[in-house]
Amino acid sequence: MINFYADKNQKLSKAVMRDCENISYSAFRKLLRNKDVKVNGVRVKDDVLLKVRDLVEIYYEPAKSKKYDVVYSDGNILVVNKKSGYSSESVFRDLCEEYGKVKFIHRLDRNTAGIMVFATNEFSETELLKGFKERTFDKFYSARVRGVPEKKEDVMTAYLVKDADNGTVKVSKVPKKGAVRIVTGYKVVSDDGKTAELKVRLFTGKTHQIRAHLAFIGHPIVGDGKYGDNAFNKEIGAKSQMLCATEIVFHFGKDSRLYYLDGKSFKVDN
Repeated sequence: MINFYADKNQKLSKAVMRDCENISYSAFRKLLRNKDVKVNGVRVKDDVLLKVRDLVEIYYEPAKSKKYDVVYSDGNILVVNKKSGYSSESVFRDLCEEYGKVKFIHRLDRNTAGIMVFATNEFSETELLKGFKERTFDKFYSARVRGVPEKKEDVMTAYLVKDADNGTVKVSKVPKKGAVRIVTGYKVVSDDGKTAELKVRLFTGKTHQIRAHLAFIGHPIVGDGKYGDNAFNKEIGAKSQMLCATEIVFHFGKDSRLYYLDGKSFKVDN
């Protein structure tokens, strides 16, 4: 059985699609028809409106799926290739089951695939968190975007504000109240006239930064349902978000116990 508490007022289907990654929409409708869903202990057959703190119980046993592939492991760190469609938190839980004590370091969006790094002890946790916080690691992504940027290479600066109520962010050219500065670099690798493949470098790591920043300059990521062009996605048959964290390069000082990883690069195919 799957259960969770609603954290906002929203349709049951939206909460299930967000929190239950192994349940498809068609499977959810079937569960409703079979009265296998309860809200506050009462079976429901309709897509009801949830209120904050409503308890949702779903009588469903999803098949166990592999959410990642291990890229590197040495007793101090774990580098994995997260598959698209799975939350970083669920990958973390599965790693804890497989490896025991694992430390959460950073996140990728649910529909972003690629490199994630975890620590397996306290000293490596400290060193990795420091590297991400101080931005001493080089992080690269591959993104397929709508259209072809006029500039073939650029480093862009803007300002990002979170919209917590809607789970989104907004980008502007000028500072605003509550905004943080973001810096995103890109280089056009190839294009087919309609879309372009970009190599993106993340200089700052904020929520939805790449997706929102590229959409802000008029080149949303193909398949992105939140910041993208849904009509364009439908036109070209894009059903998944074409963004992948393809590479991380570590940089550690000589006094670090992880100095043996200094300059080491971990890559995955897009």
